[in-house]
Amino acid sequence: MSVTSDMMASYRSPRAVVRRRLAMGEREDRAFAILMAACCVIFVSRWPALAREAHLTGTELNPLLGANLFALMFVLPLIAVSLAFVTHLILRAFGRKQSSFGTRFALFWAMLATGPLYLLVGLVEGFIGEGAALTIVGALWFVAFLWIWVSGLVEAGRASA
Repeated sequence: MSVTSDMMASYRSPRAVVRRRLAMGEREDRAFAILMAACCVIFVSRWPALAREAHLTGTELNPLLGANLFALMFVLPLIAVSLAFVTHLILRAFGRKQSSFGTRFALFWAMLATGPLYLLVGLVEGFIGEGAALTIVGALWFVAFLWIWVSGLVEAGRASA
C-alpha cells in the first residue's frame, strides 16, 4: 500500500499497518525517510501559527521560519531517535524482547501517521489561536499519536519474539 493509504489505515488498525511495514525488512533508510517526512509535515504545520505570530507581534516571518526549520528538521530527529532509544531501554528493563529498529520505527511511524491531525492543530493555532479549540484538537492529536505509537510498540515486540 502507499504511504498515505497506510497513514489513514493506521487510525483503524495501527498494528496491522506496523506489522505490514515491519515485514518489509529492517531498513534504516526507510525508517529515516519516514522520520524526515514526519518532521517536514510538522514544520509545514507550524507555518500558519508562525504567520499569525509575526503579524500580531510585528516581527519578521523569515527568522521565525528559519528557527523552526532548524528545530524541526535538525533537532527534532535527534530528539526522536533519543526518545526511541530510551523507550527501547525501558522496554528491555521490563522484559520486552524487541529490536531497537522496531522501537524506532513505531515512534517514527506514529509521528508520520498523525501528521494530518498535526496539520489541523497548526491550522487551528494559526487561524483561531489559543483557546478551547486548540486544546481539543491538540488532545485529539495526542491521543491518536499515543494509540498508534503504543500499538506499534506492541506489534514490534510481537514481530521480534
